[in-house]
Amino acid sequence: MAVHDVLSSMRNIGIMAHIDAGKTTTTERILYYTGRSHKLGEVHDGNAVMDWMEQEQERGITISSAATTCFWRDCKINIIDTPGHVDFTVEVERCLRVLDGVVAVFCAVGGVEPQSETVWRQADKYSIPRIAFINKMDRVGADFDYCLKMMAERLGANPVALQLPVGCESEFEGIIDLIEGKMFVFDEDSLGQEVKELDVPESYKQKFTAAHMVLLEKLADFDEGVMGKYLENKPVSPEEIYTALRKATLSLDLVPVLCGSAFKNKGIQPLLDSVIRYLPSPLDVPPVEGVDESGRVVTREASDAAPFSALVFKLMSDSFVENLAFLRIYSGSIKVGDRVYNPVKKKQEKIVKILKLHANKREEVKELGSGDIGAVIGLKFTTTGDTLCAVNDCIILDMMDFPKPVIGVAIEAKSKADEKKLADSLKKLALEDPSFTITINEDTGQTIIAGMGELHLEIIIDRLLNDFKASANVGRPQVAYRETISTTKEAEGKFDQHTGAKGQYGHVVLQVEPLPRGAGFVFECKVSEELIPGVFLKAIEKGISDSLDSGPLIGYPLTDLKVNLIGGSYHEDESTEMAFGISAAMAIRRVVVDAGPLLLEPLMVVEVVTPEQYLGDVINDLNSKRAKIGVVETVNNIQIVHAQAPLSEMFGYSTSLRSATQGRANFSMRFLEYDVVPAVKAEVIIKKIRGI
Repeated sequence: MAVHDVLSSMRNIGIMAHIDAGKTTTTERILYYTGRSHKLGEVHDGNAVMDWMEQEQERGITISSAATTCFWRDCKINIIDTPGHVDFTVEVERCLRVLDGVVAVFCAVGGVEPQSETVWRQADKYSIPRIAFINKMDRVGADFDYCLKMMAERLGANPVALQLPVGCESEFEGIIDLIEGKMFVFDEDSLGQEVKELDVPESYKQKFTAAHMVLLEKLADFDEGVMGKYLENKPVSPEEIYTALRKATLSLDLVPVLCGSAFKNKGIQPLLDSVIRYLPSPLDVPPVEGVDESGRVVTREASDAAPFSALVFKLMSDSFVENLAFLRIYSGSIKVGDRVYNPVKKKQEKIVKILKLHANKREEVKELGSGDIGAVIGLKFTTTGDTLCAVNDCIILDMMDFPKPVIGVAIEAKSKADEKKLADSLKKLALEDPSFTITINEDTGQTIIAGMGELHLEIIIDRLLNDFKASANVGRPQVAYRETISTTKEAEGKFDQHTGAKGQYGHVVLQVEPLPRGAGFVFECKVSEELIPGVFLKAIEKGISDSLDSGPLIGYPLTDLKVNLIGGSYHEDESTEMAFGISAAMAIRRVVVDAGPLLLEPLMVVEVVTPEQYLGDVINDLNSKRAKIGVVETVNNIQIVHAQAPLSEMFGYSTSLRSATQGRANFSMRFLEYDVVPAVKAEVIIKKIRGI
């Protein structure tokens, strides 16, 4: 088969959704019907192929993205099953960075849930074409039309139904294909492998005709051929519809929507057909862009003949393999034994082994080609987000941005003998997960590990103790506070030291002013070259930014402030970069104390789904946690409470919510922004942390 044909028949897709929408169950069915698995794995039984980690099987959720490859209708599909819990958003982010298309799974009852919005925005960020699968049509309260409406309202998407469900809830029988005009029923005795093709039932003909016209109407907006036939009232052939739909999906104008029930083995084969028909091959996406050593933009075509370029999107270490690097090859190919170049670290690497992945099972191969997703062993310097390229051809692909942790716990080895093992294990986990950080508290000497939420840290600690067998004591969760300023102030710093023949001289006058929340740190020079030469500006900025790591209240990092260099002086012979760095650090430490320092805390978006009779208890409980209650929605006798609450008040919320609602409510939570802690509360926190 020609290389072009191989690439055109390849799909790199991700399965993404809110937690418990049925991503992993859908993936398990895909593997079964494509012949990749020979038995159906179930999440609730703990035997799902893609949820292979012990922590995933215990909790029935996906924690780590898992990759696999399967074949359908002579097409090769590389699939990544991503987590749905907000604490593991970074896993979704780095997978979307290297995927060409996405299947977004929605629960037919819940519709567009909070994490559905988060992952949809991530896909928007990378301009990824997607198709939607409305799952769980057999559940009580399933509503296909409601889900379509929510997709348009909440996601700003342009969904177009390609199917109609026949019956719903316990009466869900099958689907009607709006393009072919056929009804498909999935045989229960063969676990859905046998698909019966029937005519559209008489009772559904009117609904089918109306839905078919809506499909043509939407397509007519993006395809002149369809528009012409639609206006002239001429029939449009299925082939013309498929072609127009593919074009509109790839250009992000439309989102094809299908439906089914993965758990009941209904609707998966048509979903696979749609992956092939509408999602892009590596040839359908624009050539990857990067920069060369001089900063010029360069591109690489998806071709084995082009120079090699790949992005390492994930690292994994376990007891068998020191460093397993997942990569997406954008151009060229690699073979075992090849030497490649890491332009970010400016180091050469050797490819010792190449693997194709099927969850935690690995198959050694001799080479990987353009468009492929696989893993390599042998990289010593490469970390997540790094580019690999040919030794004589430098290209640096776009790096990935990772969110900062919002919650931390203190951890210490149980004995002196365990210290090295704990430090090595933490280092391995931090290498794997860019949203997990390790810091040493300078005042107490404690090791603080930080992550994206309680569950994130719980999983990391579980892996430390059970997978890496590290013996450690773990403290209570702590909020990662920040500090800022509230007023504009000025201060000067002068470093004038004479030791030996040559002195050290640096003198700056700094002005600080508060910035809006989320603005970070901004530095601006407002003095002339005659006063302070430009050669010292980088050292001054570094001296300031290094000092912002520890604020004046309780030592948390300072943020949301602008520092203006408004004065100073230099000495022709004695001024040095080091002297200016020290003088800037002296000035900034002095000025922030007088600039009305404030404590900031992480604010979370909370969404609680509860039966109506418990609404009052839920709102009272949230009010007691300093939450600001927003909109309360009613959907099918279920109340959805939208609120914002400080993270510090939400520890253990799942327990209090269960007891307030007899276990019938659930909630989701994600980071929103940092906000000022009320003065009285801030005073209590400061005294507690200072040990007063």
